[in-house]
Amino acid sequence: MTAALIPTGHEAHGYTCVRSLSRQGIDTIIASEKPKVLAGTSRYCTESVSVSDPRTDLLAYRDDLLEIARRPTVQTVIPIRPAGAYLLSRYRDQFEAVTNLVTPPFEQFCDVVDRVRLVEAAENAGVPVPATATLDDVDEWSDEQIVKSRYNVLAERVLPRRDATEIAVEKSLTHLPAGESADGAALSETMAHEPIVQEYIPPTAEYMIGALYDHGEPLALFQHRQIRGDTYAGGGGVYRESAAIPELESVARALLDELDWHGLACIEYMRHEETGEFVLTEINPRMWQSLPSTVRAGADFPLYYWRAATGQQDRIDCDYELGVGTHSLHGELRHLLSIFRTDSPLVATPPATQRAREILTSCLREPNFDYLSLDDPWPFLQGIRNKLPWHR
Repeated sequence: MTAALIPTGHEAHGYTCVRSLSRQGIDTIIASEKPKVLAGTSRYCTESVSVSDPRTDLLAYRDDLLEIARRPTVQTVIPIRPAGAYLLSRYRDQFEAVTNLVTPPFEQFCDVVDRVRLVEAAENAGVPVPATATLDDVDEWSDEQIVKSRYNVLAERVLPRRDATEIAVEKSLTHLPAGESADGAALSETMAHEPIVQEYIPPTAEYMIGALYDHGEPLALFQHRQIRGDTYAGGGGVYRESAAIPELESVARALLDELDWHGLACIEYMRHEETGEFVLTEINPRMWQSLPSTVRAGADFPLYYWRAATGQQDRIDCDYELGVGTHSLHGELRHLLSIFRTDSPLVATPPATQRAREILTSCLREPNFDYLSLDDPWPFLQGIRNKLPWHR
């Protein structure tokens, strides 16, 4: 038998990879430092292996993954989490010596996880981007702006002076109304580096493109419209609908061509409510949070990645159904709770009762869920169990 190594935590896309590949007769090995990982409870999971915690010793985590990848049956490692995507690029030679990868060289990886470098690449490609500057270079606060991390991951050789054993993900986002400046010292201390300031893009909608490229050549592309995010102010998609917009594909291809991209890319866009342009938000070089919706619509990216890694690129035919809506039930709950827990000066807080009604109606109309599956109920039930305080 042949197998895929899937380093994951409780992410839904780890479970989606297990379910997808096992249906093709491919064994799936879950590697995680977390107990009770949801994908590991699936009837489709072949094996679960405990590994070191990347948050406390990244190099030990790397070595554990390399040890599993050396097994003769393991044909590839799928990047699911930020730590995995970083390690597969940073130590690409070591992993490629024992298995097959479709991951970017480290310089390409840094081009997209450093948002300053990403903006420069987008501008070179003629792709719309928000006006962006490092915090110390901003002296004008008259417009609505946001402050966020410059880097998608904080790790050695991405962020100067970072220890090789450390990795972190900084997701904090500060909305600033017109005329309000940022507390630069406090934000830099919180994020452990100098963040960036971007103009606030008033969106009519948010979109995602998932892509798989082979040394600059597109193998598969998928689009969805994000209807609801982790919070009412944005975040990763928890209710999405598959789409195909030529203008959106055009700006994505232009950027990936400029980067001469290789591997997976999750590209996020906002459609400007005034200009109608698709404005680039960020790229993540790994599988995406909303992968379950991608596969549900018929674009089987775990299988595509497997085929690309094992020299079967000619067997990748990305065709999917439009208008397929899917939900993360846990995410929908987070979205609803954000109405009470989040306060944005730029995004109006929706009425909780109305939003709850919208969530219920869409779930009844489109009962497609990331974890909830009658033929494989344990991942969803384990997810509920993990949320109970006496099981944490």
